[in-house]
Amino acid sequence: MSPRGVAIPDLRERLFDAAERVVARDGAAALTSRAVTNEAGCAKGVLHTHFASLDEFVADLVLDRFARASAVAEALPPRAGTGTVAENLMAVASAVLSLDPGVVGLAVTRPAASQRIREAWRTGAPGFGVVQESVEDYLREERRLGRIAAGADPQSVALALVGTLHHLLMTDGAGGSDARDRVERLVHALVTVPAP
Repeated sequence: MSPRGVAIPDLRERLFDAAERVVARDGAAALTSRAVTNEAGCAKGVLHTHFASLDEFVADLVLDRFARASAVAEALPPRAGTGTVAENLMAVASAVLSLDPGVVGLAVTRPAASQRIREAWRTGAPGFGVVQESVEDYLREERRLGRIAAGADPQSVALALVGTLHHLLMTDGAGGSDARDRVERLVHALVTVPAP
C-alpha cells in the first residue's frame, strides 16, 4: 500500500490495470472503487481523488483501451503496399479483439459511463469509428495499388470488419482462437483478389 500523500507513478494506468483484473477475476458486478484501489494497492480514496465518480473512471478506462486499439488502426494506411492485405487487416482486428470484453461490457451495464463514452466518440475520441475510417483509407490505397480488386468497396469491407469485431466484443465472443479464426476467414473473403 502506498503511503498517504505520496505520488504514485503511473497511477491512472495502475488503476486501469487493477480494474481489468477485478473484472476478469470477479465479474463486472464486483467492480467498485474499493475493489479497484485494493487491487492496485492504493489508499481507498485515491480513485475519487482523480475521477469524479466510478462511472467516469469506467468511461475513461474503456476510452483508454479503445484509444490503444485505434492507434494500431491509424497506423494502417501508411502500410499500404507492404506485407499482405490480410495480414495488415488482421493486425488491426487482433488489436480490437485484445480488448477485454468484460471491460467493454462495463459500458453497457453502467448507463452514465455509456453516455460519456458515446459523447466522447461523437466528438472524435478514438473508437470503432476511427478504426473503420482507417481501414477504409487503407483499403482505398490498396485498391489504387491493385492489391485488391478494382471493384472492391472499401467502405463496405471496413463496415463488415468493424461490425464483426463489435459483435464479437459485445457478445463476449472475442476471446480465444475461434474469434480470430472467424475474423481471418472474413478478411480473406472480403479482400481476396479473384484470379484473372
